[in-house]
Amino acid sequence: MAADGTVRPAWQPLMDALNGLKADEISRRFARADRYLSDAGVFYRLYNGGGATERQWPLSHLPLILDEAEWQAIAAGLVQRADLLEALCADIYGDNRMVAEGLLPPELIADNPEWLRPMVGHTPSGGHFLHFVGFELGRDRDGRWRVLGDRTQAPSGAGFALENRVAITRAFGDTHSAMNVHRLAGFFRDFREHLSGLRRSADEAIAIITPGPLNDTYFEHAYIARYLGFPLLEGEDLAVVDGKVNVRTVSGLKPLGVLWRRLDAAFTDPLEFRADSRIGTPGLAGALRDKQAAMVNALGSGILETRALLAFLPALAERLVGEDLKLPNIATWWCGQPAEANFVRERFDDLLIGSAFATGLPVEDGITKLGAAMTPTTRQAALRDLASNGKSTVGQEAIALSTMPVNLRSRLVPRPVVLRVYAARTADGWTIMPGGLARIAQTTDPAAIALQRGGRVADVWVTSPKPVDQVTLMSREGDEVVRTPQGLLPSRTADNLFWLGRYVERAEDTVRILRAYNSRLAERPDDRSGLLAMTAGYLKPLGTDPTRGIPVSLVDAIDDVQHTAARVRDRFSPDGWLALRDLSKAVGQFAPKIQPGDDAARAMTVILRKLTGFSGLVHENMVRFTGWRFLEIGRRLERAIQMARLIDTFADRDAPDGALDMLLEIGDSTITHRRRYSMTFRALSHIDLLALDPLNPRSILFQLAELKAQIELLPPRGETSARSPLRLEALRLHTSLAVREPAAVDRAVLDTLRSDLAGLSNLLTATYFR
Repeated sequence: MAADGTVRPAWQPLMDALNGLKADEISRRFARADRYLSDAGVFYRLYNGGGATERQWPLSHLPLILDEAEWQAIAAGLVQRADLLEALCADIYGDNRMVAEGLLPPELIADNPEWLRPMVGHTPSGGHFLHFVGFELGRDRDGRWRVLGDRTQAPSGAGFALENRVAITRAFGDTHSAMNVHRLAGFFRDFREHLSGLRRSADEAIAIITPGPLNDTYFEHAYIARYLGFPLLEGEDLAVVDGKVNVRTVSGLKPLGVLWRRLDAAFTDPLEFRADSRIGTPGLAGALRDKQAAMVNALGSGILETRALLAFLPALAERLVGEDLKLPNIATWWCGQPAEANFVRERFDDLLIGSAFATGLPVEDGITKLGAAMTPTTRQAALRDLASNGKSTVGQEAIALSTMPVNLRSRLVPRPVVLRVYAARTADGWTIMPGGLARIAQTTDPAAIALQRGGRVADVWVTSPKPVDQVTLMSREGDEVVRTPQGLLPSRTADNLFWLGRYVERAEDTVRILRAYNSRLAERPDDRSGLLAMTAGYLKPLGTDPTRGIPVSLVDAIDDVQHTAARVRDRFSPDGWLALRDLSKAVGQFAPKIQPGDDAARAMTVILRKLTGFSGLVHENMVRFTGWRFLEIGRRLERAIQMARLIDTFADRDAPDGALDMLLEIGDSTITHRRRYSMTFRALSHIDLLALDPLNPRSILFQLAELKAQIELLPPRGETSARSPLRLEALRLHTSLAVREPAAVDRAVLDTLRSDLAGLSNLLTATYFR
């Protein structure tokens, strides 16, 4: 609203659209946005006393709207600020003239844990310290935008901004188009081209490095990697050899040219920074000093996030860029001198307090209202800190943030909002994302903006009075087509794909057995043949208790599938991930209420359908690159092991009546057996079909043939790849079974085969995963 109570022009089209919709239609539109986010698996990790839990992305369904003229002023101020931060970082790690000239207190740098001494005197490859920067902006009640903080370490949220945009256009696609909202894809396209230009040769890879799946923004890391087409790596995927940075792949070491960092610098190299880091790469800092790779952003750039620096930026701007700040900071005081400490203490209740370093104060996003949010104990601790030397505390003006509308029980209510905007370096200088990530307090208290305190997020629309370019992520016409080599598959990723295939097959086998067991339990609960007891005995060593409708081991098996898939999330399409979430949700809903017997049998049919649906999506949608081959090898190896075990038990001559029929049912081969063999059903026909039939996709021989074929297509390792131990062993296993007759497939043969398949798995691991 404007000061006179009218709707601001930029908001009028959206308000008109909302006024033209009935309440139930608005609800349906909001639900479409939520459904998209749920289907896409967008989440954030909430940390509390009980640990970390994944929560659905808290989207507020109305966007923050800014007109083009206002946005251009913001963008100009942020370009200037990005240049200022770049110049300041270069000085801090270079000549340190700002300290020498008295514009920065020396202890503010030297005592700062984000000042990385090993990087002093180092000029990054490409010549720049900063390539991707985030800015926290707040608008006061008078409508003036001010900078609340800078994000230079590993700015998060840009990927979430993309997902917000997709979700909101599901709800208001017609309004979005009519309002000429600037698109976001061009921003990412230009930055991707910039990253490509940082490479020294086209053979070098570009990758994103993540702390791993337990990070609170891991979803965004995987999403951005998939969106831009870059591999997502962890520290263990890298190796520094002869001073050069390489990716550990299944094809051997591959050179890495550019690394977009999403973890804090202190954790990147345990040799030179934090020795307790288990997510870094030894030797990485040295390789970067030698300009063997480009890091985005440079190690040590996190010092620019120090909140106390805001107190000195106005003077630094005049010195380093020769201009006043176009976008002013929130008023800030570094309490490094008694006079400043006294000033802050006198205005204690009117200020926000933040920690420039690690003081232990309860800081939310670096800012806490002293008078309202601090306990008496922490309040006194802050006072003592200020009274002593104050060097680790920064005071900031408490501003009343402006608001944006939020839908609350079908009414629009005002809530405080903070805007995060992103700047990316390109060949033509800095470009500003035409939008960003708005964070909204759930209540009228600005401290509730943080997601960990119940805050919400919103899309940001920058509108134009004329049609905007319909830019996409595609390269421009005339650009050279560069195809990423297939061999860039990290060994860790291949390992996870292999075990994902095994876990999926293991879960499917368990479900098929449980369905057969419960079907017979429903038909003959007082079974006297001993078939149910034998089946229960078969399942017991696997940790599965069939007397429970949904055994705990089955829930664990599905969890294994989900957790392993999460580690390679960037490799899956949204449909594949949705199918997996649907499977996990179904098992979770069934677990507390399904009873053994017919109830469990029907539940297993539903679970089996969802499980095979996930397998089918992954199998059909993944390009037949090396990653798919490892997934396929895992599936085939596990299926062969499970089938050998089943035949060993259910085709035994001492097995109870009905065991052979149950074996065919579990092996999904009942109809085939009836058509192919005489009506005299003997164990040998079952062994022939499920062990030796090269055309039956459930037979052991079929699995061995597929294993041999896929292993032969894996990238060579070593000089004798044509006769590598792994290939020879796969050939031996296939041949040894292919020449046998059904009568020769006895318990000893099956036990040996299972042992040999386990050995094949170990050989694969030794060849490609270590």
